[in-house]
Amino acid sequence: MIPRYSRKQMADIWEAENRFRIWFEIEAHACDANAKLGRIPEAAAKAVWERGKFEVARIDEIEREVKHDVIAFLTNLAEHVGDEARFVHQGMTSSDVLDTCLSVQLMQAADIIIEDLEKLLVVLKRRAEEHKYTVCIGRSHGIHAEPVTFGLKMAQAYAEFDRCLKRMKDARAEVATCAISGAVGTFANIDPFVEEHVAEKMGLTIEPVSTQVIPRDRHAMYFSVLGVIASCIERLAVEVRHLQRTEVLEAQEYFSKGQKGSSAMPHKKNPILTENLTGQARYIRAMCIPAMENVALWHERDISHSSVERYIGPDATVALDFSLARLTNVMDQLLVYPDNMLDNMNKMGGLPNSQRVLLELTQAGVSREDAYRLVQENAMKVWDSRGELQLLDLLKADETVTSKVSAEELDELFNMDYHTKHVDTIFKRVFGE
Repeated sequence: MIPRYSRKQMADIWEAENRFRIWFEIEAHACDANAKLGRIPEAAAKAVWERGKFEVARIDEIEREVKHDVIAFLTNLAEHVGDEARFVHQGMTSSDVLDTCLSVQLMQAADIIIEDLEKLLVVLKRRAEEHKYTVCIGRSHGIHAEPVTFGLKMAQAYAEFDRCLKRMKDARAEVATCAISGAVGTFANIDPFVEEHVAEKMGLTIEPVSTQVIPRDRHAMYFSVLGVIASCIERLAVEVRHLQRTEVLEAQEYFSKGQKGSSAMPHKKNPILTENLTGQARYIRAMCIPAMENVALWHERDISHSSVERYIGPDATVALDFSLARLTNVMDQLLVYPDNMLDNMNKMGGLPNSQRVLLELTQAGVSREDAYRLVQENAMKVWDSRGELQLLDLLKADETVTSKVSAEELDELFNMDYHTKHVDTIFKRVFGE
């Protein structure tokens, strides 16, 4: 990822320094296990821990000659350990190191993403409670529907990201496996105890059947979860973008002092952060397909997945971490305009109450078809007037309607409190309070 869209903590996971450190720990723990089994001298395992080091530049230099990154690493390690280095990598194959390392990196990345989601949930809950009863118009197909509250919008987002948090925890658990099973995964040249020992030390579980590589369905699920989280980010970002439109302006990204919205038009305040989040989501989702295509490897292994993962591992996690942090900041500082919400809701002459009138007429004995026709005839007059006419006035003037529902009863049908009477119920379902 480019620095513009990277945060250091996540980016550092994918730096060579961290990768080689994990490789070293895998090899050193494997030496300890082999020493316990009596396959190598205990002094050799101790020497690896005491003298083992690596230099990224030196590994790169060796790799340019040998054309193999794990061999280059082991060669550099041996330069520091000395003669005891011949006991390193006993019975292991490159995939044991590479795949187990990737599991650790994805686990580390998941921990950051989980923390990001938890921080976002705190903000969404606060904004939901703040605007629990801030009434605004709900829209279906982009058209005024019935009243909701801005707090309900935030509660919906909270519930969605709470599901994302659960999915991310599950994805972390599923991808956090260790494979130290040797060539073609049969343990012919290495005892399963080594795998168990390394797994315990690295905070992983053992892979039941590794076939030399950890099955990539685990990784496909992991990256799919990243894609789902990105889609949820986009959903909320698109909501903010729509609400910031000039003719709507019910909410707006914070616009800092000195910020410029357009190089040409000084008046502009553009939703650039949420537009950026939409773009980030497209990029993250694009990595799900390569991850799925990595599942179908030849026989016990090939490396067609390797180059793909060198891209999508860093890029997807770094982009998602950045996006979650940006979304949290946007929602934390989001400007909300309740007066504009009320103005917008009242623009269409009471049309959001049409369903309630329809239902009341059916309760008064009118067939649903006739009730729908009566309400729609009056509603379309309001629609065509662009809200200059009032639905309540037209209904009161319609003798067919008032013969079934009195003027006083019609007044009550236009009470906005009706639409928010179950907000508490929804909040209890979401927040459990």
